Amino acid sequence: MLKVAIIGASGYTGAQLVDLVHRHPAMELAGTFVSQSSADADKPISAIHGQYAHLSQYTLTPISDDTLITLAESMDLVFLATPHEASHDWMPTLSKGKAKVLDLSGAFRIKNTEVFEQFYGFEHTATECLDKAVYGLAEWYASDIAAASIVAVPGCYPTASLSALKPLAENNLLDSAVRPVINAVSGVSGAGRKAALANSFCEVSLQAYGVLGHRHTPEIEAWLGTGVIFTPHLGNFKRGILATITVKLKPGVTAEQLNGVYQNAYTGKPLVRLRDSFPKLDDVVNTPFVDLYWKLDETSGYAVITSAIDNTLKGAASQAMQCANLISGLPVSEGLVAQ
Repeated sequence: MLKVAIIGASGYTGAQLVDLVHRHPAMELAGTFVSQSSADADKPISAIHGQYAHLSQYTLTPISDDTLITLAESMDLVFLATPHEASHDWMPTLSKGKAKVLDLSGAFRIKNTEVFEQFYGFEHTATECLDKAVYGLAEWYASDIAAASIVAVPGCYPTASLSALKPLAENNLLDSAVRPVINAVSGVSGAGRKAALANSFCEVSLQAYGVLGHRHTPEIEAWLGTGVIFTPHLGNFKRGILATITVKLKPGVTAEQLNGVYQNAYTGKPLVRLRDSFPKLDDVVNTPFVDLYWKLDETSGYAVITSAIDNTLKGAASQAMQCANLISGLPVSEGLVAQ
């Protein structure tokens, strides 16, 4: 059995990871941790998340520098469901031992440290770890992930966006003169558990935010290889992301060619479902799948692609588990879907 620790286990994503690891047939959850200042310290996870009332055996232990050293040396896998700054500061210690580290923050997703500082607001000094980190978009970098010691699990919006766009970019079908336009709506769980007026359920309507400046924009652009116009929206629902993406394709691309590109990209990828109609959030919430559908107007050369995911699962915890499976030599969907 693989020994696993989760740091940041009290948040929505961390708690989701607790459940996934608990149910995984090849993993043993050996520790659940929170920051020393957390109000959740020393509580069972069942006291915080009622849906996990059956998991009262997992207590949220305050993390310390000594604990980080111990985890690095004793664990097979460590999941970091922590703020960007914490992941940045703790990674040099955690990555020195035998443990493979899967970071769900944004601390190691962007290789350009100047861009990182511009969008995340602090200087990136863990450059040795940054050099080692592999981007964890599981369907596209499986062989790199399998050989990695540090995985930067993608953001939720980038997962939805890149899943839709990479088949086009990798096959050189995008018109380079026209940026893809991504309009994506997320449920409020994407903002985390920390209370804030802006994401209070009673305050949220359907609204755009982070316009022309969201930190996921450079992440999408870096791993797509082209500029985009990305506009995130906050919706008054709990879970899920629906991304509707408009692209201009090169002259002469046909619907048949477009269909073939997606089929070739995702055949044998069990957690991507190519649909026969535009998906809705109810299709994917509480599942580890990304659902895709597209339509091309051959006359104008414009196509619209819709991507639907659960932001807490495929956009975070279950994608991290896909990466953990790859690192551990297990089937990518182990513990996520019935075999």
